[in-house]
Formats: sequence, C-alpha cells, structure tokens
Amino acid sequence: MGHEDQLPQLRGGRFLTDGGIETYMVFQRDIELPEFASFDLLDSESGIRELRDYYRLFLELAKTHGVGFILESPTWRANPRWGEKLGRDAAALDRINREAIALMEELRAEYADEIGEPIVISGCVGPHDDGYSPTETLGPGEAAQYHSAQVASFAAAGADLITAITMTYAEEAAGIAQAAADAGIPAAISFTVETDGRLPSGQALGEAISQVDTETGSAPAYFMINCAHPTHFEDVLGKLGDAAERIRGLRANASTASHAELDEAEELDDGDPEDLADRYAELTERLPELAVFGGCCGTDHRHVAAIGAACLN
Repeated sequence: MGHEDQLPQLRGGRFLTDGGIETYMVFQRDIELPEFASFDLLDSESGIRELRDYYRLFLELAKTHGVGFILESPTWRANPRWGEKLGRDAAALDRINREAIALMEELRAEYADEIGEPIVISGCVGPHDDGYSPTETLGPGEAAQYHSAQVASFAAAGADLITAITMTYAEEAAGIAQAAADAGIPAAISFTVETDGRLPSGQALGEAISQVDTETGSAPAYFMINCAHPTHFEDVLGKLGDAAERIRGLRANASTASHAELDEAEELDDGDPEDLADRYAELTERLPELAVFGGCCGTDHRHVAAIGAACLN
C-alpha cells in the first residue's frame, strides 16, 4: 500500500492545519508551559479544555472553506529527554502520547460531519535536542532508537501518520523516518531553516531532503518547511531541483526574526497575517505540490484564516 492510499492529503486538494500552539498558549492565553511543552496541558481538565478550544478555532476554518484538516497532536516535546526534564518516565510518556491521539479522535468525531472532508490525525514528533540550535546530535540509527517509543505509541493509538516538526539536521530526520517505517506508519518530515534558507546544521534544504530520501529509500510520505518566515527560504526554492516536488506542507512563522532573536523575545511578534498569506499564495506557484497549510511560532487562527482565504478560494 502506497502513502497515497493511506493519506488523503497526497490525493489532491488542500488541507489546513493549526498554528503555533505553544506561542498561542504562552503569549495569548497566559499559560505557563514548562520547557515549552504543550503536552503538559493534557494532565489537567483545564488544560484539556484549552486544547479543545484551540483546535476548534482551526477546525472552524476548515469547515468554512470546505477543506480537509490535519489534527497535529500537542506532543512536540513528549519524548524521553524532555519528558525526563518534566518528571515523566517512559510509561507516563506512552500514556500522554496515546491520550493526545485520543483527544484528536474526539475532535475528529465532533467535526467529521460538519466539515465533510477528510480529517487526518498526526502524531507530532519533535527533536531530541533544542529545536533551533542543538548541542547534541544523533546518527540515523541512534535517532531511530530514541524516537521509536513515541512513534510506537502513536501507531498503537491509531494515528494516521507521524510528523517530525522542526528538524534541524538530516540524520535525526532520517532516523525518525526509519522508526516510522519500522512501525508501519507514514511519516512527514518538516525541516526548519535559518534566515539564509539553510538548516541550522548549515546544510542546504534540497540536500537534506535528498539525504533523507537516499538513506531511507524515500521512506517519508512527504516533506514540509516550518518555523521560518517565507523571506528566509523563498530565495532558495529555485535551487531545490526535484526536491521541490517532495515539499507538500508549510507552517511558517509569523515573524521575520531569526531563531536567535525569537529565543530572546519577551513579547509575541505576530507579524502581519495578510502579508504572510500573500507570501503563501506566491509560494504555491513555486512549490506546486503544496497541500498542507498552517502556521508555526507567532501564528494563530487569524493567520491561518488569512492563508485559507489566499490559498484555498
């Protein structure tokens, strides 16, 4: 069975997804997220209410536009290293990752008839180290082993795919893709880039995509770009070659600031939603296979609403 048979976002049409859940909770809902981990919200009734309300903002946009939706679980940091920092052992992380998918299933059931288009559940996998500037890197085999438990939790819980968000170097991305293949679940790989359009590792985006495909037998269902403003990578798209056709999703930052600047920011920079949407529309002409549209740091339902109006009508 090919990925096209498993994933409706590969069979034509365009899908919305959510925005920057962590920045939304911290800066707009004034909720403390220890270690920037939104999965912490799953351990309280009030946190679960906040999550439901958050996702409904975006599901309503899919309903308005009559398009499918990717429900991305709030589990970017629900992996061993960050779990240990937050006092969660392997059993607790397994429970959290399964409960996250269960919450996504509840939301899908709530909106399935209203939207009338496919709603896809993705288990979100984040990096082992810092999402901007890792100090410790893993080889493909090490990464596959490290991420295998979370990927297995998602597969057992019935997620449709896993999405590795904010990948900073190709080797970890390849390992996650391999772990997903071993677990029998499709994987999307989303790289982040610096203001020069290169990965934080210094590698060119097209080279990173090609490396992952080469090392895994083209295991990923597709690739994405996230946690960067379009001005950071639009100039390198002409250098991607065949790799451009592998990019199916975009979750850009609201701000044009660099990763280093965002790390130091004490206030939210939510940019200009209309300008961001216009840039998305331009990118659809340069990345013809784009199918998944959402946001990352600093974005919320306003940005995704503008992106939907610019790219889906």
